Amino acid sequence: MAKAEKGISTKKIALERIDILFERAKEAQTKPDLSVRYVSLAREMAMKQRVRLTKRHRRSFCPSCHAFFIPGENLRVRVQHGKIIYTCGICGAVTRIPLNKKTESR
Repeated sequence: MAKAEKGISTKKIALERIDILFERAKEAQTKPDLSVRYVSLAREMAMKQRVRLTKRHRRSFCPSCHAFFIPGENLRVRVQHGKIIYTCGICGAVTRIPLNKKTESR
């Protein structure tokens, strides 16, 4: 068996590159094809390195068409029945995010 090399792990490098790709996708909002490419590359890198995307990253793109969300342009946000509902303006995919109800302590 090969010994693990010392130094920065590949997962840390992958997380840094994923952050960079999401920043670039945010900057390229005027060019939807380019931002979709950046998001797709970031997802591929996360899957290949077996790194989980952060919650902020997962909620910033459409899970079906990988379009980077721009609220008001290609994203509709609604709050109904204790859920936040994201509707993609490009493909119409719906993502429901439950709101956590905190119990009141007396």
